[in-house]
Amino acid sequence: MYTFSNKLKTFSFILMLLGAIGVGYGFFTSHLSFEEVETLIAEEAHHGGGHGEEVAHAAPAHDAHAEENAHGETAHAKSGEHQVDAHKEHIEHVQHQIANRPWSALYVAAFFFMMIALGVLAFYAIQIAAQAGWSPVLFRVMEGITAYLLPGALIVLAIAVASGTIGHYNIFMWMNPEVTNPESHHYDKLIDGKSSWLNIGWFAVRGLIFIAGWSLYRHFARKFSIAQDTAEDNSNFKKSFRISAAFLVFFIYSESIMSWDWIMSVDPHWFSTLFGWYVFASMFVSGITVIALITIYLKAKGFLEFVNENHLHDVAKFMFAISIFWTYLWFSQFMLIWYSNIPEEVTYFVTRFQDYQLPFLGMVVLNFLFPLLLLMNADYKRIPWFVVMTGLVILFGHYIDIFNMIMPATVGDRWFIGIPELASIMLFAGLFIFVVFTALTKAPLLVKGYPFRKESEDFHY
Repeated sequence: MYTFSNKLKTFSFILMLLGAIGVGYGFFTSHLSFEEVETLIAEEAHHGGGHGEEVAHAAPAHDAHAEENAHGETAHAKSGEHQVDAHKEHIEHVQHQIANRPWSALYVAAFFFMMIALGVLAFYAIQIAAQAGWSPVLFRVMEGITAYLLPGALIVLAIAVASGTIGHYNIFMWMNPEVTNPESHHYDKLIDGKSSWLNIGWFAVRGLIFIAGWSLYRHFARKFSIAQDTAEDNSNFKKSFRISAAFLVFFIYSESIMSWDWIMSVDPHWFSTLFGWYVFASMFVSGITVIALITIYLKAKGFLEFVNENHLHDVAKFMFAISIFWTYLWFSQFMLIWYSNIPEEVTYFVTRFQDYQLPFLGMVVLNFLFPLLLLMNADYKRIPWFVVMTGLVILFGHYIDIFNMIMPATVGDRWFIGIPELASIMLFAGLFIFVVFTALTKAPLLVKGYPFRKESEDFHY
């Protein structure tokens, strides 16, 4: 039986504590007054132009037009009033973007760790449904990781709903009732047309349905797995096989809809038919990578003596293969939209090219070129430190992937990886470590009664 070491447990608590303090600091410092934002933009204009320069010219223009108005030029006075309104509206927009940042940073980190658990759950179900012979020695590691899914998914949903109720529509603009009110200045006809689907109540209900389905499968699969350890027949294995096959059908639908709801709807004017698969590829490779990292850690601590370099080689092959699959989907989505150049679609990527060029193009290097070059050689897949190094880069790359999906729609060009982002990662990393390694202590690390256990222990590539 595995014992959760005091050092690792303390480390997880320290991460959570420091993360919580940093998140609180992010929220505390994000609420700037109108005058503070105006000063900030003016300083930015002075140092480098851009948005600040545009606003800095608004007030002098108003003064000039006001002076003309004194000489009776009414048309220019109206123009001046319009510029004052534009100036005020822009300041308020930037003020809102700055306030969005801690919400968005928290949401990105929460979703990232949740999707790791969900990706592992899908991989686990695939192994059981396919009756794979190589992977059963890793099942308890997978079950430990999936323990995070229920709390992690509930946190993601809670942040999303809270941002539209406690907050000021900080992540999802469609949660603002003014965008569906025809009499409002912020009325959006396109979002209003989607309001039967995009509304907080139905959004929350769908989320709870997804979480319930995922959690129920995880509960019963874990129950049958432990029961099989002492069973005299394969009845529990057969039950696991049946529910895994059924779950994968539910997963394909629920994961796609979850991707539309929890990520794609931050840009409610844009959609992609590939998006569900794209998010799936990201969560799948991230989950498999974490399986490899935790397996290597446990083996280094003297556990999982039945896991050999051939198992590590196969996990690393999945890391390599799904990285290629992710790149295929990324390029397909990007190339088709960019080449067609339809304004309603291409603006999604124009925004990311203009304001997020480094993370947008950098993640292709992290998620494709790096694993391609490092994991192409079969021998490197058997070297633990090599797999760890590659895995950490892959995880960072897919965090940036989620960052690129959320931030442009919520904070615009006000992005930065600073205290709110790093603190959010620390908070959920600490919680993830605590939940996962606590779950690993609850059962033996080897599935003793599983029919393919012997085949898995003797696995050779």
